[in-house]
Amino acid sequence: MSNDDKTLESKDLESKHLENKHRERMAARKAVMDAKIAQAVEERGVLILLKGNGKGKSSSAFGTMLRSVGHGKRCAVIQFIKGRTETGEYKFFKDHPQVDWHVMGHGFTWETQDREQDIEAAKKAWALAEELLKDPTYDMLVFDEMSYMFKYGYLDVEPVVVALEHRPLAQNVIITGRTMALPLQEVADTISVVQDERHAFRLGVKAQPGIEY
Repeated sequence: MSNDDKTLESKDLESKHLENKHRERMAARKAVMDAKIAQAVEERGVLILLKGNGKGKSSSAFGTMLRSVGHGKRCAVIQFIKGRTETGEYKFFKDHPQVDWHVMGHGFTWETQDREQDIEAAKKAWALAEELLKDPTYDMLVFDEMSYMFKYGYLDVEPVVVALEHRPLAQNVIITGRTMALPLQEVADTISVVQDERHAFRLGVKAQPGIEY
């Protein structure tokens, strides 16, 4: 056998060894995942909190809602701060038969500069949210930027927690906002943090449709 043949044979053996090791690792990982999946037997809706100072919290919520719509689910959105109707997501979903979209806010606090108006808007938005949390025909509710209502003191968090805990068993709820009140985090099923490492706005890039709104 020539040296070249020996080299090829050695590489082939090494390749087979690596392939076998990979299969062993994947088989072990699959066994672990299968065991975890087998333990998850409870069927109910979940409360998801999307927080952090990075871009993408609302986008993640609406993406999850889109997935739900794809499965024929009925959904509703309440926007607690955004007062605009020219956003891409609003334009896409506003006439969708499975989605009820409610723009309840008047804009960010530095735009409105009217605390009493903002508090009144928050109360109206919560009154609607409370009704939706009692309605079992809604499979998913998205309360966009609701967390700021507690941060600014516009709403009390305790009645919201009570309503969340007594909502229909199969109903899923997503709440977005940079910070989350601790009582919400204590009853949440899933909490994801969106970090901010860099943002185009700080580089001087103008907000654009399809990206920021």
